Amino acid sequence: MPGDSEAGAGQVGPDEAWGLSSSLTPPDTMCTPEETSLLQVEETFLALLGRINTLVFQPLLLAEEPSNVKDQECLRLLLQLSEQYQHLWDLTQVSLRTLRQRLNSPATIGLHTLHLLHSSDLFLDAYRQYFVIYTSCVAVQTFQKATRKKSEFWRSQRKALKQFLTNVTLETSGAAGLPHVLCQPLTDHVQQYVLILLRLGDAVGEHHSARELAIQAADRFVTLQSFIRRALDEASATQALWEMLGSRLGDALCTADRRLLLDSQEVPAVASPVRADRVLLFNDVLVLLQGHSFQTFDLKLVWVDGRHNKKQMSNRYGFHVITPEEEFSLSAKDAQGKACWLSKVSQAICQALRGKRDIPVLEQDQDQEGAEPPASRCCLYTFRTEDRLRLATYDGSWFWGKPHGKGTLKWPDGRNHVGDFHQGLEHGFGIHLVPHGAEDKYNCYKCHWREGQMQGYGICEYANESVYKGYFRDNMRQGFGVLESSPQAPQPFKFIGHWDRDKKDGYGVLEDKDRGERYIGMWQADHRHGQGIVVTQSGICYQRTFHVDKMVGPGILLLEDDSLYEGSFTRDLAYTGKGKITFPNGYFLKASFSTGVGKGFHTQGVLETTAHPLDPMHTCKRQLGLEAFPVESRWQGIYQQFREFIHSNCPEDAQEAFLGFHVQTAKELRKSQEYLFCDRSNPDEVSAKIKDVLAELPTHQDPESLQLYLQKALKSSAHPLGKLVKLLTLAFQATYSGFGANKHLLGLAQEEVKHHAQEIWAFYQGLLRVALERQGQIQEEREDTSESHPEAYRLVLPIILPCFYPELFMLYMLYHEKEDNLYSQGIADLSLFPDTKLLECLDVQRHLWPLKDLTLTTNQRYSLVRDKCFLSATECLQKIITTVDPREKLEMLEKTYVEIENTVSRVLEREHKLPMDDLLPLLIYVVSRARIQHLGAEIHLIRDMMDPIHRGGLYDFLLTALESCYEHIQKEDMRLHRLAGVHNQKALW
Repeated sequence: MPGDSEAGAGQVGPDEAWGLSSSLTPPDTMCTPEETSLLQVEETFLALLGRINTLVFQPLLLAEEPSNVKDQECLRLLLQLSEQYQHLWDLTQVSLRTLRQRLNSPATIGLHTLHLLHSSDLFLDAYRQYFVIYTSCVAVQTFQKATRKKSEFWRSQRKALKQFLTNVTLETSGAAGLPHVLCQPLTDHVQQYVLILLRLGDAVGEHHSARELAIQAADRFVTLQSFIRRALDEASATQALWEMLGSRLGDALCTADRRLLLDSQEVPAVASPVRADRVLLFNDVLVLLQGHSFQTFDLKLVWVDGRHNKKQMSNRYGFHVITPEEEFSLSAKDAQGKACWLSKVSQAICQALRGKRDIPVLEQDQDQEGAEPPASRCCLYTFRTEDRLRLATYDGSWFWGKPHGKGTLKWPDGRNHVGDFHQGLEHGFGIHLVPHGAEDKYNCYKCHWREGQMQGYGICEYANESVYKGYFRDNMRQGFGVLESSPQAPQPFKFIGHWDRDKKDGYGVLEDKDRGERYIGMWQADHRHGQGIVVTQSGICYQRTFHVDKMVGPGILLLEDDSLYEGSFTRDLAYTGKGKITFPNGYFLKASFSTGVGKGFHTQGVLETTAHPLDPMHTCKRQLGLEAFPVESRWQGIYQQFREFIHSNCPEDAQEAFLGFHVQTAKELRKSQEYLFCDRSNPDEVSAKIKDVLAELPTHQDPESLQLYLQKALKSSAHPLGKLVKLLTLAFQATYSGFGANKHLLGLAQEEVKHHAQEIWAFYQGLLRVALERQGQIQEEREDTSESHPEAYRLVLPIILPCFYPELFMLYMLYHEKEDNLYSQGIADLSLFPDTKLLECLDVQRHLWPLKDLTLTTNQRYSLVRDKCFLSATECLQKIITTVDPREKLEMLEKTYVEIENTVSRVLEREHKLPMDDLLPLLIYVVSRARIQHLGAEIHLIRDMMDPIHRGGLYDFLLTALESCYEHIQKEDMRLHRLAGVHNQKALW
């Protein structure tokens, strides 16, 4: 209150409080006259605010209900202005309260507690917001429109309004002074803040803690004064412009927040090649006027280049303007005009990007005034003229007028693209939705793009719920890919193979789940065309030539029992015309076959038999496709992607599309992105960055280090080598699993696995070559053959074999099923024998029997004990099924042989080398006790997949011995001999 202020001021004078005795008396214990003056100013201002609210704001807000859009906008601005006015009122009350508390208790309340000092930012922001709204009202003539209907009322209020103003002569109408009433008292009060704060800073002395606060607050209010002056000038200029342009253009361009910053009539400038009579720069748009039409360019999407370029600008006083759809030049008359336009446009762009802050107030904002507009921005824009993007809306990152970075592109017809862009085109990973039909269904492409087209790996989820996973080129499926229908589809299917220009073409496998068939063979233009093999669920398979999905010419049909038919037959496997049936025992029938409605099946021909039929154990086992599909021609769609990657020297920008999806894809994309073959849960995962892969490759040249590296790389789905293995595994499983597991396809599968090892090694060699070239080294070129690359068998095959093993071993089991059944029966018969009797039946010399190993009870004899002799060798042989690597299997076989010899040496109490005559019966005994299931499949898999370097060596010898034991156990006369032995044993007992 005024009385309290006077009392506080009379207690201590400024000289007494801040003179020579200031070092003896703490400054904050007494108040200064400046604080008293500030108190009086705040009290006076608060009272003034109250009167203005009563005489001005209340009548304004009691206007009639708005009848149109313009009146609604006026009322909205007045309500905002009133709300901000109330905020200023509240701040002034808080400031007044802290001043009174300070004057009443100066000894306990420090100067720095004044709200105006420690919270000056609140005052600055409040005043700035108030004048932003106020100048909006001025620019769109809100006050004139609001008072027009009550002009008589405001005319009668002339004297009341005049009391709020100083140095202003009101016109005849009182309403004309209304804007001054809402502006001048506040600008005067800001000026008083500046003066009092400066005096207060001088009064407290240089070493006072509150001095810096006072000086800093005064400087900020000075900046606020500058802001207010500029804001008022811009609002007045903008209002004048709207009046000059007339109602048509003015209404089209006028908005409450828009301010005129520069006019070509004030600072001449010409736009070219765009024709424009006038150029207007606002705080949010650049406008080119041409007669009664105009073009607007959102400043957030305007880039300016002031560098002189003769190709772009003929006038050296010009600069280039870039927008999303147009580029033009603005040319001034002189260097000063160019600098003015370039500076103003750059500042306006920066302000537009920062937000709706007309003029900066804070220091950090001032520092940004001279900054160049960033080249990269995030904005929303709807294209108007460009054909490809017409009416599409892009929301995302931009760079020099082009979509560049992450963004979303939406078309009115429902198309939607979310992903990476480069220079205006889809480039990188993106998700593209295309509406399909009238049921709100979409084709969803989650793919890699290059220069606006799908290029590289991707996934497409079609509206009919079928899914394609594979490679694209020029927006079409190209290369290796998998297309699978929905399980609920009327005719469910799955195709895996090569594509050309969106159609199945080349080698591929189709699984027809409705018919229970699998087609393996050649395709052309989405049709089965060329040689093909069909495998049925019943185990029958046939090889035919196809022409546009129709079978032509004779073919080969194989039954489950290895019966072979050569001739023509229908798709329902009915024989027709002349043909030949070869039975498993060697008999064959040459005949003519026919069928008729109601007549059944007819045949006429000659059955031929041989004088000595083939042994049933050695029937001819036939394979399909070996000549029709050379292994080098299969799965070129897979190898092609990797060869192109190598031949292009492994470019890093193509790595993502080549290997699948990148780890660093944006979070919103990653939610819907499928990482095919990318399991990154392994902490020992090899680096997925190709530059890191190529940098590491040359460091693993010695055999041991290379083996460890290949083990890690080939098992990593993020490494190019591991990626290749995963793709080949997928193709192998699609071909030979399920009802594709047919024994007549074993030859095809076996060839593929070996060939894959060679191709993977060649791919490693290609990566190594690129790596060495990048390091300035040169690698000697070698031919890509298995003889030149024994490392493919020694290093690669053992590592990749587990990926193909389940399907491959199933084929081996089916192929050798008959022999394994005979072997299993022989094992069952031999298991009836006790150890000593079995050793006797096998003609093992008695001095080699390890009788000491037989532990007897009181009721047992040697002749009754089973599964005790050569136990260590038996357990060692059983481990052959615990590994996949042929070399490890052979090592287990070698250890078995060593254990047999060790046992014999222990029995003889001297080292003893077994001759073949003694080794074979002992090995038969160990094999019979090991009871290994499907031993025939194991033996032949080892034989086919072992390193060629072991052929003719010790491992080959041991494997041959094991194979002899396997065949010996199968023989019928061997079982009869054992049965006779059992009979004699019973007779003996």
